[in-house]
Amino acid sequence: MLYDVPVHLGERSYTIHIGAGVLDLLGALCTSAGLKGNCLIITDENVGGHYARAVLEALEQSGFSAVLTTLPAGEQTKCGEQVSELYSRCIEAGLDRHSFIVALGGGVIGDLAGYVAATYLRGIPFVQVPTSLLAMVDSSVGGKTGINLPEGKNLVGAFHQPALVLADLDTLKTLAEREFRAGLAEVVKYGIIYDAKLFELLEEHVAELSDSGNADFLARVIGRCCEIKADVVAQDEREGGLRAILNFGHTAGHALEKVAGYGEYVHGEAVAVGSVFAARASVDLTGLPQAECDRIEKIFQALKLPVKAPGYPWADLRAALAVDKKTVAGMPKFVLASGIGTVSIGNDIAEDQMERLWSGLG
Repeated sequence: MLYDVPVHLGERSYTIHIGAGVLDLLGALCTSAGLKGNCLIITDENVGGHYARAVLEALEQSGFSAVLTTLPAGEQTKCGEQVSELYSRCIEAGLDRHSFIVALGGGVIGDLAGYVAATYLRGIPFVQVPTSLLAMVDSSVGGKTGINLPEGKNLVGAFHQPALVLADLDTLKTLAEREFRAGLAEVVKYGIIYDAKLFELLEEHVAELSDSGNADFLARVIGRCCEIKADVVAQDEREGGLRAILNFGHTAGHALEKVAGYGEYVHGEAVAVGSVFAARASVDLTGLPQAECDRIEKIFQALKLPVKAPGYPWADLRAALAVDKKTVAGMPKFVLASGIGTVSIGNDIAEDQMERLWSGLG
């Protein structure tokens, strides 16, 4: 059974399909979406051993000529060198403008494969098959693709909407517990920025939320997160305004990822720390009640996510913030909350206040 969430973007509209044990439907869904021709499946060493065969067979059974390529796992794969390699794989696989790419994996593979699809032959279709919680609720939806530079995360990229998204909840059963919990940070984010009732639901059901095998509850939560993101993206596809709310916790979070060395904190862990930073700043600057700031910090703790990052000097964080893509004229911009479920974008924090806030997380 599939739970479908439409993303309304005119001629670029598509559907997010969510269910358990649904990888075998991929070929039929690709056909229904109007895809045809050859395809290249891009995955990594962790995911490929579990699910590449099922995806390959599902596509071939629907008449597609599919080629599989497997990359090293990890954030370091999201780089320009891999993009160049993948262009060559596209040529070897016989991909033309009527072909497509399938991204099978977490956020790294989705971002990388999507960027290759956006730029190969000036753009060919691609399909997102997210296998991590973070990718299911966030990076696979909305058309943001990109790679990292040595100077910072996601500094090169393109907006390129997928033709469809297929999230099979059974893939979460093989996800490492650390990665699953990291994905919960993005789930909590949706409650903070858009839906106070969702936040309350998460507070009340921490145990169910922490169980990667609880397909019924996860389908409900993942579906709601996708509905929120679909609504935001439909209103602001290219982040001209509203879509920036999705960056709550990410400004300081991305800086922490870079300073710590990618992998010391996985993305969701860094976002949890960045969210606490943003919540504490919100108390001072945008009227977030202290009690609600405490609730934000407590839910991350209950989900066994970090709320502090000791050992990283403010000077290093500030240098990383200077090259964040949300920084304007050297000043980083923050998403801050006035209440759980209500946030604003483009907020400045004074230099001394940023340093003081970060010292409280050390």
